[in-house]
Amino acid sequence: MNRLNRKRLTFLSLSLAVPVILLCVFVVYPFWELIHMSFLEWDGVSSVRSLAGFDNYTQLFFKSPEFWQAFRNNLTYLLIHGIMMPVELVLAVMLSSRFKGSGFVKAIIFLPFIINGVGISYSFSYFFSPVEGGFNYILTRLGMEGLIHNWLSDPKIVNYVLASVSIWRYMGFHIVLFMAGLSSVPKDMMEAAVVDGANAWQRLRYIQLPAIRTVIDFMLFDVINGSLQMFDIPYIMTAGGPNGASNTFSIYTIDTAFKYNNFGMASSMAVIMIFMIVCVQIAQRFITNRLRRREQHGA
Repeated sequence: MNRLNRKRLTFLSLSLAVPVILLCVFVVYPFWELIHMSFLEWDGVSSVRSLAGFDNYTQLFFKSPEFWQAFRNNLTYLLIHGIMMPVELVLAVMLSSRFKGSGFVKAIIFLPFIINGVGISYSFSYFFSPVEGGFNYILTRLGMEGLIHNWLSDPKIVNYVLASVSIWRYMGFHIVLFMAGLSSVPKDMMEAAVVDGANAWQRLRYIQLPAIRTVIDFMLFDVINGSLQMFDIPYIMTAGGPNGASNTFSIYTIDTAFKYNNFGMASSMAVIMIFMIVCVQIAQRFITNRLRRREQHGA
């Protein structure tokens, strides 16, 4: 090895050393400590940590209805966001066409995403308040008093109300991502499809959707990941109430750790969440790669 190659090797080693050390200190070690703590019984304060084995996981899966309630609530967010994705795609297609004032409309749509989540949650808490709340006032003025509810204290509808707030906040971000993907579709290809007589649905199905598949994959992962980690909106608006009806996975984990002083159980829940996200990512990539291979063989 000559002198120049040794210098290159030294430079690359030093350049990689810092990020590798930071990765080990702030990612690998905390993750390992989280897994280790999930097998312990610890209140977060005492110096004594007793080994619990798989008892934390067993209790979560078989003896904790609150755990499954929180998981079902997260699935509610996932279901509603998943249903809204085609709507967001259609809106993105409509907004991608140039029209007067399109820039202003795009800015207004994206605005909720850049607003602080705490401020949004407090605003909607007042909006859905049963006492002088804006939504009930609107229903009254429209003569729809029969639809008035205690929107944030009814266990049957509270999660759908919170999910609607989440939709309002993140819809603009999703539409902008779809629009960014649609802008990469070659214009000559779209013009050729129009000349050949393809309608809007055919252009979307056979040209635009295949071109933005990477964006769709990212959106699916972002929706699933965000739904499983939903925290700020339900925590601020309802604090998991009434009686835990709107508890999410993250809220239940934090309450378990800091309210009930059970850090071992909370660590187990965090490990389960990480495991679910990794499994979803693996399954999504497997399905996506299989669809791509099928299309390539079909072509």
